[in-house]
Amino acid sequence: MSNRSSAGHTWKEVRNTLFSKEEIAESDLRVALIGEIIQARRERGISQRQLGKISGVKQPVIARMENGTSIPNLNTVIRVLAPLGKTLYIGDIKHD
Repeated sequence: MSNRSSAGHTWKEVRNTLFSKEEIAESDLRVALIGEIIQARRERGISQRQLGKISGVKQPVIARMENGTSIPNLNTVIRVLAPLGKTLYIGDIKHD
């Protein structure tokens, strides 16, 4: 199966044309962070509703954050991470 669309371009090629390197890096970081939250929640067997109760963040907010329809503010991310036993870590960016 090819990664090329009917137009002959891969998503990576199109993405690199449409977005700046900074926008791509920001998007990749957001996807990785939300992925970690989802993974941690599932590993602990916690539903979105349960996470909402223990974090103080309403379940619909968690759902929109997880499905990518909203970008959470930093306070919301921290409130969700804490009961999952996670924290934010600031480190150097790895360049490919």
